[in-house]
Amino acid sequence: MSLPRVLNRFAAATAAVAVCAIFTGPAAAQEAGGTLAKIKRTGTITLGVRDGSIPFSYLDDKQQYQGYSVDLCLKAVAAIEKHLGLSGVKVVMNPVTAANRIPLMANGTIDLECGSTTNNAERQKQVAFAPTMFVISNRLLAKKASNIRTLEDMKGKTLVATAGTTTLKQMTMLNNERKLGMNIVVGKDHPESFLMLETGRAAAEANDDILLASQVATARNPGEYAITQEPLSVEPYGIMMRRGDPAFKAVVDAALTRFYQSPDFAKTYNKWFMSAIPPRGINLNFPMPETLKAVIAKPTDSADPAAYAVPPAPPAQKTDAKK
Repeated sequence: MSLPRVLNRFAAATAAVAVCAIFTGPAAAQEAGGTLAKIKRTGTITLGVRDGSIPFSYLDDKQQYQGYSVDLCLKAVAAIEKHLGLSGVKVVMNPVTAANRIPLMANGTIDLECGSTTNNAERQKQVAFAPTMFVISNRLLAKKASNIRTLEDMKGKTLVATAGTTTLKQMTMLNNERKLGMNIVVGKDHPESFLMLETGRAAAEANDDILLASQVATARNPGEYAITQEPLSVEPYGIMMRRGDPAFKAVVDAALTRFYQSPDFAKTYNKWFMSAIPPRGINLNFPMPETLKAVIAKPTDSADPAAYAVPPAPPAQKTDAKK
């Protein structure tokens, strides 16, 4: 084949690939009018949910998705229905993992991600977040018999973290920076990560403190485990949505802000963190952290950890005994 014909065929193939990318890439989700127009046209909204992120988003014994994040997403769905003048919008629960949640959001498969996703600066380049719904710290979970109390105690040992999480990235970085020599293994999801700790394939699991608390509460022998006191990070959780869709984000943000500042929010928090929850009736007994109280009082979608620092309480006023 002559060189000109080869070049012509190459150009045609390149053009075809470009056209295909236009209609199958993230832009396909951004139809005219964005996500709101998509929901109005289809009468459907798709929520990305998790199988095992207790108590945020998980499957119960009836194979139904539920949790704190799911409840918040359903509040947003109700506001979207009202905004669009619709009733009976079909809610589709689409399972996602830590590894695929961002690609499935970007390509239009899901419209809201209702899990336990950290909002950080790197992710904000790819997706958007609703106002923060929870604030956590990364910590370690280990069996009490191992006497692991800090990250330094993990030198030369095996650590497990879940694929696609900010925790895995952070542990890899700290392992290199502190020259800990840890063998870091990866669980495909949170239940698998805990299973690796439970069965002795890892000496500790790194994860968000509330997720670790839920794993301990649901373990066969909860008394065998301890969460380290050393906080390795401060991270905000947010409901994720597509980037570059301000009209949709405005409706979701307004709905959640109203809910956070209503009396019903405390009831929802207590339902999932201070009460017995299905399927096994466990109680996480996890009082609302001061960091969350602060962000609920003044909602933000900031990715900056410094935005979630709680100012110290003012010193108590001294009374004059002579008065």
